Amino acid sequence: MKPFPTFLGLCLLVGCAVGPDYRRPETAVPDQYRDRATNTPATQVGTSLTWSTLLTDTNLQQLLGRGLTNNYDLRIASARVLQARASLGIARSEYFPNIAAGGNLTTARVSQRGPSAPPNGVNPEFEYGGVALGMATYEVDLWGRIRRSNEAARARLLASEEGRTVVTQSVLAEIAATYFSLIELDAEREIAQQSYLNRTNSLRLVTVRENGGVASLQDVRQSEVLVHAAKSTQIDIERRRSQTENDLRLLLGLAPGEIPRGRLLADQTSPLEIPTGLPSDLLLNRPDIRQAEQQLIAANADVGQARAAYFPQITLTGNFGYQSLSLSDLFTSPARVWQFGPSVSLPLFTGGKIRAQNRLAEARFEEALAAYQKTVESAFRDVSNALVGYQKAREFEVDQLALTLARRDAARLADIRYVGGVTSYLELLYNEQESLSAELVLAQARRNILQSIVQLYRALGGGPL
Repeated sequence: MKPFPTFLGLCLLVGCAVGPDYRRPETAVPDQYRDRATNTPATQVGTSLTWSTLLTDTNLQQLLGRGLTNNYDLRIASARVLQARASLGIARSEYFPNIAAGGNLTTARVSQRGPSAPPNGVNPEFEYGGVALGMATYEVDLWGRIRRSNEAARARLLASEEGRTVVTQSVLAEIAATYFSLIELDAEREIAQQSYLNRTNSLRLVTVRENGGVASLQDVRQSEVLVHAAKSTQIDIERRRSQTENDLRLLLGLAPGEIPRGRLLADQTSPLEIPTGLPSDLLLNRPDIRQAEQQLIAANADVGQARAAYFPQITLTGNFGYQSLSLSDLFTSPARVWQFGPSVSLPLFTGGKIRAQNRLAEARFEEALAAYQKTVESAFRDVSNALVGYQKAREFEVDQLALTLARRDAARLADIRYVGGVTSYLELLYNEQESLSAELVLAQARRNILQSIVQLYRALGGGPL
């Protein structure tokens, strides 16, 4: 038995991948979410909701579907997935030999007066050619460098796919939040228009009263202030409304323009409770956590690749073909050429390059580990913030509704008292301003509830459309 093939076979059998095998880091998972509503069961696992179930406005659902098709960030994320898939294909190619075929045909003439002149009667012009099927290099993966390379490339592909899911959830949430801002501005515009109409009528009445000597010129000027203030508010709302439409169309991959509406702000509905699940489920539900873990796996595999550089590298090279000075004899047995042989290289002195590469890989692993741990902690923070935001938004809306109803009644009574001559126009002015402010804040409170539902659902990991 020849010693080298035996040694090589044993190496192939016992070869192992150097470097640490990946183990998921220990993370401190709380027993339950902070600020979880008392009526949300702690044992509820995950969520069966979809974005379509959560957001029942048909028009909004159509916008979400269009966003998934046209959004530029999603297209960028999809391109990154294709890049990672191609990189994995490149890494896998290292498992196989690099085989190439080639040939050449040369026509030459030597000098009949030079040192290598042919004998008299021999033609100084001649042709020769060659055809070869060659294996440039094939690395024997004794130390697992190629396996670690494929492990890293596979993890980066999975990370890019999770990254696309992260972008998808972000885009869906942003479209929904922007749409709710838009219909809230529609509600503000209606409130401002009604206020402008009421104040214009009031100015007309005060002017008549001033002409009749019942009201003062000061009342007229104060009424004019109310009219101009309502008009200014209306103009500002129109500005913000148009800009919000443009922002939403950009999310949909469209040029600036108008956005079709569905239900009014007051008619928007959503599930009263969103099942939060157990905190441990968050590690599986959140795509950003899964993405960070795949990036950590890739960094761990890179450490193995770097450590493999300390060990000998064995490559096999060879070629097979034909060479002949006569084309007619090119493919005959005497023209056949071939060679095959292994080569071994062991780094002895690299000026600290290999050691620095190992330190670089280990530092990148530590960075990925810290990023993973931060992502996990940030996920718990996001859920807690979203829970308290949702609960407090609902409580604020209830209180603001009561305040708005009181402001409406106070403005109505102040108008009656002013017309009856019981109070001054200053009291009516104050109550009108407070009533308008309360109406606008109530609209914003209702928008905040809808947006907090979206943020809570996204914080829990979201779901399909």
